Amino acid sequence: MRNSDRAAGQAELRDVRRENRGLLWTAGIFSIFVNLLMLTGPLFMLQIYDRVLGSRSEETLVALFSLMAFLFLAMGLLDWSRGRLLARMGARFQAGLDRRVFSAMLMKASLHRDEKKSENQLKDLESVQRFYASPTFAALFDIPWTPIFLLGITLFHPLLGTLAIGGGTLLILITVLNQLTTKGAVLQSTAASYTSDRMAEHLHGEAEHIRSLGMQRSAFERWHKARGRALEQGLHASDMGGTFSVTTKTFRLFLQSAMLALGAYLVLQGEMTPGAMIAGSILLGRALAPVDLVVGQWTMVQRAKRGWENLTELLSDIPPEIARVELPKPKAKLSVQQLTVVPPNARQASLRLVNFDVAPGQAVGVIGPSGSGKSTLARALTGVWAPAGGKIRLDGASLEQYDPERLAQYIGYLPQRVQLFDGSIAENIARLSTNPDDAKIVAAAKKAAAHEMILKLPDGYDTQVSTTGGQLSGGQIQRIGLARAMYGDPAILVLDEPNSNLDNEGSNALNTAIRQMKEAGHAVLIMAHRPAAIQECDMLLMLEDGVRKAWGPRERVLAEVVKNHAQIQQAANKPTGVT
Repeated sequence: MRNSDRAAGQAELRDVRRENRGLLWTAGIFSIFVNLLMLTGPLFMLQIYDRVLGSRSEETLVALFSLMAFLFLAMGLLDWSRGRLLARMGARFQAGLDRRVFSAMLMKASLHRDEKKSENQLKDLESVQRFYASPTFAALFDIPWTPIFLLGITLFHPLLGTLAIGGGTLLILITVLNQLTTKGAVLQSTAASYTSDRMAEHLHGEAEHIRSLGMQRSAFERWHKARGRALEQGLHASDMGGTFSVTTKTFRLFLQSAMLALGAYLVLQGEMTPGAMIAGSILLGRALAPVDLVVGQWTMVQRAKRGWENLTELLSDIPPEIARVELPKPKAKLSVQQLTVVPPNARQASLRLVNFDVAPGQAVGVIGPSGSGKSTLARALTGVWAPAGGKIRLDGASLEQYDPERLAQYIGYLPQRVQLFDGSIAENIARLSTNPDDAKIVAAAKKAAAHEMILKLPDGYDTQVSTTGGQLSGGQIQRIGLARAMYGDPAILVLDEPNSNLDNEGSNALNTAIRQMKEAGHAVLIMAHRPAAIQECDMLLMLEDGVRKAWGPRERVLAEVVKNHAQIQQAANKPTGVT
């Protein structure tokens, strides 16, 4: 990624974080007073040893105790308030980016269909949010006070200050070494765990195929091997992080005891008071506590850092959607002009210089051998893939002039592989709308000739389905997908191999739906292999190697380019119910 592109993603993240700078500044101000009030303990101890025990004054003890209790109460309230402020800052940061990251993630997943590119950046956003809300982030406000406290120890005695500064510097060096050493191990562990989890999800989704083909043992062995690598990498990262954490904690405790021993020696030499000895040891513990906390939670720090980098990459690759003027609902008038499409991650075009026009009330069949570019054309027509050259115009306006959400309402799409989502059939037809229109749901089902089929299900439109389809057959899923494509009365319907899983009844229902679309003045484009799919087509577009080979009325195109035209024509016109 170029530095300029990366800078754009960084700037977008920082802009959202900057919106919460009021909370951040308030937390910073609270941190100043929290750290100043942390001197309460050492100063109280100093006064007890040097003033109260020396004077044996109970009044002084009561007064100092009351002041100490008040100051600790104030410190606790400020620290509690700081934690709540940072938690809300993290929540507002996540809320400000949820929609943007969700949209960009879906866009990137649709463009990059390989597994390496399909990471869930919502988890990255959550890891950053958790870091902001954690005590570890609050400790970063306290770390700048560490050198101040260490220098303050020198006020008790220069030798104490030298020991404190030397030990504190060594702890900071261990922290830096921890970052440099464990970074690679944590990344490898994360990648191995991600691979293992992805494989488990995929095998779970294909459980029926695995069991029916006798692949359970082999599938387990492959997953277990990936899981073993993840465990091995996880243990390695945990061991390295634990080593640094234990080293830091042990050395800090040793340093406090060494500080106490040196203070005792100086007391014996008459160079300082016992109160200063105890106060210096306590102040050293306060100074090194945030460093110890950050080292102990370094995995969270690295996870948040990695999440920030992943979000930067995502937002840099997928720029934000540009606000567009909302155009009126278009007529079913489609014009494809010199269309060239290069699929994502591909080096050559799948479609080259394709031209054709579709008028309202027309059904166009797109035929051609496998790999000719039919599905590529379907994705381009629905706006999923942007043209590398040429234009696709809907009612005179190019597709990029429409908001993607609006465009999906105007161009219904039935992909080759129909995927249902967890929820009811009604919710799936309504495209998971949180405020679905029941009338539109039933109307779409009737247009797809799926209404009667749905009513025969156990709970009708309220029948629950899952991403695997549940107990529905492939044909039923495809007809529900057709109803979803027709939800909201789109002007144009794009069907990619719509009858691949349909029986005779389903094929009849499909042809009925196409006729209704044509009669309503809409347009239909059908990417087809089977002759029955082009029965209602008025025009045919034949593609071969991504290039238009023929275009025109159905009978003429079939006569020109298909050798067995008579048989195909007979099959296309044959009543669907006849076998």
